[in-house]
Amino acid sequence: MLPAVQAGGAKKDCSMTKILGISGSLRRASYNGALLRAATRLMPEDATLEVASIRGIPLYDGDVEAQGIPPSVSQLKEAIIAADGVLLVTPEYNNGIPGVFKNTIDWLSRPAADSRRVFGARRFAIIGASPGGFGTIMSQAAWLPVLRTLGAQVWFGGRLMVSRAANVFDESGALKDPTVEELLRQFLAGYVSFLRATPAPP
Repeated sequence: MLPAVQAGGAKKDCSMTKILGISGSLRRASYNGALLRAATRLMPEDATLEVASIRGIPLYDGDVEAQGIPPSVSQLKEAIIAADGVLLVTPEYNNGIPGVFKNTIDWLSRPAADSRRVFGARRFAIIGASPGGFGTIMSQAAWLPVLRTLGAQVWFGGRLMVSRAANVFDESGALKDPTVEELLRQFLAGYVSFLRATPAPP
């Protein structure tokens, strides 16, 4: 298993739209991990969603970078580059981006000369789940200047901010709310349509 990719590995089928999904939580029972797993089974026909993990990405340290990019970072970079789009599934901590998730993006942007290869015109989408009542609205907004700075495209054709997540998932982490399930299905369908209609990064 890559630090990053838990599923897949087959040669890419050019007719298949391939999305890489990254959950921004390390907690094994994370609502955002559960939301991402639910998304894997709600993908449109002829589209796949591979699940990535940020577990194993070290804290960014320029001294570590000077010794070489960690393998966990390099593997996640290559998984992003191989995908048609990237779905960020973000928690919200203190009205902002979780530190571990931002740390991952910071590593992926290093070295600066490699940042365009990973992020330049890359087509991202953002969703999130929260136990609170605002459904990661602040965290999702906080991602926008980060992705803009890195030169990525963000799909704005849909929004999904799952609030009161304890009522949306069962004890095993399965999505049990039919309204949220339908909203997630529609979000994914819209994002896949966007990926098919817009040019891939050069």
